[in-house]
Amino acid sequence: MSDGFDRAPEQTRPLRAPPSSQDNIPQQNLESAMAKPQVVVAPVLMSKLSVNAPEFYPSGYSSNYTESYEDGCEDYPTLSEYVQDFLNHLTEQPGSFETEIEQFAETLNGWVTTDDALQELVELIYQQATSIPNFSYMGARLCNYLSHHLTISPQSGNFRQLLLQRCRTEYEVKDQAAKGDEVTRKRFHAFVLFLGELYLNLEIKGTNGQVTRADILQVGLRELLNALFSNPMDDNLICAVKLLKLTGSVLEDAWKEKGKTDMEEIIQRIENVVLDANCSRDVKQMLLKLVELRSSNWGRVHATSTYREATPENDPNYFMNEPTFYTSDGVPFTAADPDYQEKYQELLEREDFFPDYEENGTDLSGAGDPYLDDIDDEMDPEIEEAYEKFCLESERKRKQ
Repeated sequence: MSDGFDRAPEQTRPLRAPPSSQDNIPQQNLESAMAKPQVVVAPVLMSKLSVNAPEFYPSGYSSNYTESYEDGCEDYPTLSEYVQDFLNHLTEQPGSFETEIEQFAETLNGWVTTDDALQELVELIYQQATSIPNFSYMGARLCNYLSHHLTISPQSGNFRQLLLQRCRTEYEVKDQAAKGDEVTRKRFHAFVLFLGELYLNLEIKGTNGQVTRADILQVGLRELLNALFSNPMDDNLICAVKLLKLTGSVLEDAWKEKGKTDMEEIIQRIENVVLDANCSRDVKQMLLKLVELRSSNWGRVHATSTYREATPENDPNYFMNEPTFYTSDGVPFTAADPDYQEKYQELLEREDFFPDYEENGTDLSGAGDPYLDDIDDEMDPEIEEAYEKFCLESERKRKQ
């Protein structure tokens, strides 16, 4: 098996084992054989490895982009190969986006100088973002960056306009795609999720410098959801759930700002699907969980008040901010218990049990104990819990 090296079969010189019986050795040679130990000759390995052999790379590793990155696109015969190699590189190493995107855009500005080249660039990115499941987010970020940094702006439209035109081509066949065969629906779902990522990541700068989202995508996502719910097959509904988890909070905020009730209508549509559609039990559970997520404001937690002003009535996390203690029987009690404040105050007064020591174990009456000085200030969690139980139990017995 070859793993990148040209390796010849090993050539070995056969060894003869020394005789194991003295019967076959003449007597006069026996003494000399015993006096002089036998030397075993190591096998000689013959290799045809060459120092000029090409450098080895693991299977699936593409070195073309790495080798030619500093030289821009000089080592690539076509724009397509250069762009595709960069897209594959981002797919394998998404963390390199921040460090390499600027160089990529500069190279494209020197290469993409015609309408056809720009169209080809848009198509390459679109195909990667809708055929590689994990690239939709990265593809949307890439589209946003290029929409602001590509200098070419032909009469046919700039990068963002051509991208939206390409998305519209798929959008216009949404109803047929949602009811198509499995392969068609799978491709349609990839497009839907990519459009959701574009809505979140594609920034449009206004004349006054303000940054907004593309309203056309907001309208498009609403119609795509309609197409998915109108054909309530399991995979269509799962796609709708993914899209709403991704964009639901942003869409609802945008609709509320315009006084629209689109999200209310979508939730009502989901509830009708759960009641009427013949989808699987698991998918119905997913839909119900989505409705629950939306009822909790999409899982967003807003600060209700400062800590001093927080009360059980205005802060849902009020009791979570307080420590938990345990009774002598090991039953936990928290700030939610009626007599918590009384018990907590008793714990605060526990230093009365040790009048000559601070909490860190230092003797206030004189020199510190050399043993206690060596002890770490922080207790193990289990020891600390046992210590709190001990204090509570001691206080209970003292009052008795």
